[in-house]
Amino acid sequence: MRLLHTSDWHIGRSLHGTDLLAEQESVLGGLAAVVTSEQVDVVVIAGDVYDRAVPSADATGVLDRVLSRLRAAGATVVLTPGNHDSARRLGFASGLLAVSGVHVRASTPALDEPVLLSDEHGEVAIYGLPFLEPEVARHELGLDDGRSHEAVLTAAMDRVRADLFLRPGARSVLLAHAFVGGGVASESERDICVGGVDLVPASVFDGVDYVALGHLHRPQTLSPRMRYSGSPMSYSFGEAGQEKLVWLVDLDAAGLAGVRAVPLPVPRPLTVLTGELADLLADPGHAAAEEHFVSARLTDAARPADPMRQLQARFPHCVHLEWTGSGAAADGRSYQERMRGRSELDIAGEFVAHVRGVPASAAERELLSRALGAADRVEAGR
Repeated sequence: MRLLHTSDWHIGRSLHGTDLLAEQESVLGGLAAVVTSEQVDVVVIAGDVYDRAVPSADATGVLDRVLSRLRAAGATVVLTPGNHDSARRLGFASGLLAVSGVHVRASTPALDEPVLLSDEHGEVAIYGLPFLEPEVARHELGLDDGRSHEAVLTAAMDRVRADLFLRPGARSVLLAHAFVGGGVASESERDICVGGVDLVPASVFDGVDYVALGHLHRPQTLSPRMRYSGSPMSYSFGEAGQEKLVWLVDLDAAGLAGVRAVPLPVPRPLTVLTGELADLLADPGHAAAEEHFVSARLTDAARPADPMRQLQARFPHCVHLEWTGSGAAADGRSYQERMRGRSELDIAGEFVAHVRGVPASAAERELLSRALGAADRVEAGR
């Protein structure tokens, strides 16, 4: 049996306010072609299907179309909710969906009830653990204590192993959404730390043939049988240039036979440009970035006027801007020390210099003086 391991779709996510639905549907819909070309039997999605608990109608439409394409390509689908999803909403109509070959494993009490499939070697049991919020899950799992992810996942895995014990000869696959020891985080994950305890030892998941992890957005291998597929797209500029992929997982009669990476296409790359505004606008070496999502870090000594408009004239998909110029240097004095004995005009002028990096001009100081005078007259008339 061949499985395709993916996770962290985050359908509906934006990049600094820019809608990514078209790019998401392009990449996720393209998984159907992988299913066909690689003869995939099962697609497993290890959490964070949506980016928010209450997804938009457009986001649900994307998921509907993507799942339909995967089923039309011949794959059974098994998915679980992550910390971004609402398990109850994602699990709506799961019984009806299962009839069509889409299995949503969103119930904590039923996490030890696998999706059972078979091939020429026998039975394959696929267990889906929804994201387990410790304070909620411990009650659902009957724990008196256990306010950590390790505690609730240990209890969940005890149930999974107990069920697997009753299925001699069955090969097993587990979907889990967690921060497992040895994993490397990116900028775009939402913290799942509870009371300072979020890290889960890899040994918690002992006893299954393959563990398909979700939550961390960087593809990574914790062991041959335990991997993060990462997100199918880069969702922060900290991930610029990061290769995105899915894992093809093969099971034979003995269990895990092999795992292979399949790179995913990048519909619009992310690029970080650093330099002075005039150089970024004129440098022919940045021509390729004109079609990329761009984050610009301006190093001009003084904050340029209307820089985003100028940048978007050349880079239409520039979505983020920061000024890293030196600004006013700190002199080590306290606020009271810096303000003592100074006029309101001097204080306002220093603020302009601090924000912009250069002192106010004579004309600007005149405007500040008039504004401060008008404010004094209003205050005196009260």
